[in-house]
Formats: sequence, structure tokens, C-alpha cells
Amino acid sequence: MPIYAYRCSACGHAKDVLQKLSDAPLTTCPACGAQSFSKQVTAAGFQLKGSGWYATDFKGGSTATPATPAASDAAKPEAAKAEASASPSSSTSCGGSCACH
Repeated sequence: MPIYAYRCSACGHAKDVLQKLSDAPLTTCPACGAQSFSKQVTAAGFQLKGSGWYATDFKGGSTATPATPAASDAAKPEAAKAEASASPSSSTSCGGSCACH
């Protein structure tokens, strides 16, 4: 059952009411008795979270692009970059045994 926000335009009394969709809207203010109690327009009470369509397609308004080798290297922490450059590479012609690295 949805929760509707009501507000009296005569006295300003506000109340949230749990009602069925088939229930008639309230019109009488419980505080002052005036016939000016009406439903208010409110935001939805839920959020779409996780890896679903909302989070990946519309949040932030940007499109996803595949990562390039330069972009993935830029995403590495600085400690990992320093460690990778300090360790000798086995794919070089000298095998990492010289001081050229």
C-alpha cells in the first residue's frame, strides 16, 4: 500500500497516510476540520541501485568507453607503477641483467 502525503491549505497541518489505491482521497483535515486537506506531489521513496540499467546507462550522463592500455596504466596506484618499473622485465633482450632498466 502506498503512503500519501496530505496537507491542509487552511491551517498548514501535514500528515502521511497509508492508503489503498482504491481508497477515496481524504478531504477533511484532522487538525482543524476544514475541507481543504489534499494530496501533495512527492518524490518516489525508492532508489535503483546496483549494476542494473540505471546505474550503468543513465547515471552521470556519460557513455562507457573501453579501457585503452594507457588508460589502464593511468588507473594503477603509484606504488604499483613504481614496482613495475623497478622490476626487470623478462621480455627484454638482456633479460634484466644489465643496468639499462
